[in-house]
Amino acid sequence: MTNILVADDDQDIADLICLHLEKEGLHTIKVYNGKEALHAIHSQHIDLVILDIMMPEMDGYGVVQKIREQYYLPVIFLSAKASDLDKITGLVMGADDYMVKPFNPMELVARVQAQLRRSKLIGYSTEKNEIISGGLVLNADERTVKLYGESIELTPKEFDILHLLASYPNKVFSTENIFQNVWGEAYYGSSNTVMVHIRGLRKKLKEDGDKNKFIKTVWGIGYKFNG
Repeated sequence: MTNILVADDDQDIADLICLHLEKEGLHTIKVYNGKEALHAIHSQHIDLVILDIMMPEMDGYGVVQKIREQYYLPVIFLSAKASDLDKITGLVMGADDYMVKPFNPMELVARVQAQLRRSKLIGYSTEKNEIISGGLVLNADERTVKLYGESIELTPKEFDILHLLASYPNKVFSTENIFQNVWGEAYYGSSNTVMVHIRGLRKKLKEDGDKNKFIKTVWGIGYKFNG
């Protein structure tokens, strides 16, 4: 059974979302504030979260930050905050998709199904905190990586880069994004540090320079995990 958590302080909207999802055979769980959302995620198996931003107790930004500390399940923001900056902020905070209210319920259902397909393809395991993709198994709790069953020894920074990219498959990270997330310091314009670590990571993952399977270069922008 696929469990969808719907977190919205507007009960009518939550009911509407659940009605359309349940027509597609998905099981829904409704909560009306951020703290209830986190409790549901910690206490039940949740496959995907539809999350409002402006909620009591804890807003959606705070919820998604807490989710990303432990889980890799897909998150879709559904919010009345409609500016480009709002959308970018939501995605940078860790959401996988962003829809604006008022919304087309059938489009939301389609986006939910697309995220579920991608999650199944990548093979996220929320219980074991693992990411599984194409023979690669990354365990965030144990900080281990296996490639086709063989353990791969990574440096701490190599692991952190791989974990960052793999947590958001197909999302492009600039060199600056990677440096700030992994090193936790201000970026001063030199890409050499990140490039050297990416090169070492690819070598250990046995990547062919012309046919990189896991870490793709997006020319002029940065890197992404090929999920």
